[in-house]
Amino acid sequence: MSPTLAPLEARGISQRFGRKRVLRRVDLKVESGELVGLVGANGSGKTTLFSIMTGLLPPDGGESTYAGTSIDRLSLELRARLAYVAHRPQVYLGLTARENLELFAQLRATVGATTIAADEALSRFGLADAADRLVGTFSRGMAQRLALARALASSPDILILDEPFTALDRQGREFLAEILRAERERGAALFVASHDHDMLVRVADRILHLENGVIAGEATRGAEVEGGSAFRDATAALWSGGPADGVVGAAAVT
Repeated sequence: MSPTLAPLEARGISQRFGRKRVLRRVDLKVESGELVGLVGANGSGKTTLFSIMTGLLPPDGGESTYAGTSIDRLSLELRARLAYVAHRPQVYLGLTARENLELFAQLRATVGATTIAADEALSRFGLADAADRLVGTFSRGMAQRLALARALASSPDILILDEPFTALDRQGREFLAEILRAERERGAALFVASHDHDMLVRVADRILHLENGVIAGEATRGAEVEGGSAFRDATAALWSGGPADGVVGAAAVT
């Protein structure tokens, strides 16, 4: 069995756009079998951080690494074990749902990577009846489910999701939460940014607060059950940006 790519790490990541410093020496780590949430106001740098950590944007300083290897030095075979779903679905509107997934599988096959069958992936996300529809006719929520189906079809070692609950109805959000728990139990390392406090609290082991370009706070679930009140109260403080019992910099909530 090939070694896992986790842990996912950011080491001193900094980024500037013109005169604006977006990220300031950000350090973090996500282990195998761990789901870490990321919160912060619009414009706080979450998407920029994700773009750097997936190799889409070169940082001004620092690096993103997988099991100690910089993403810039990963082979295509290892890169294929990383999945990223951006805030926008980024699917091909002129193809059907099945064609989107089959194209993805063909691209992965060029580096020897396997992918579950398109129909199986579509069925998992409730899109079986829409398999032969052009994606340009999909609702925003359906396109989001297709993007998630594409990412998870590869059984990635590392899964990075930017606002995955966006445009999903209540049933869709509940279903995705179950999927994320299952991926964590499978051993994947998950890094998820979301404005949906309720859903993120229910699935995350830790939640980080990105503010003014730095990780300004952290809440850890500790020994309590998923969705417990202590963790919920602590993470609510991260959302508000104010202090709370159990959250001082990095804190364990038990």
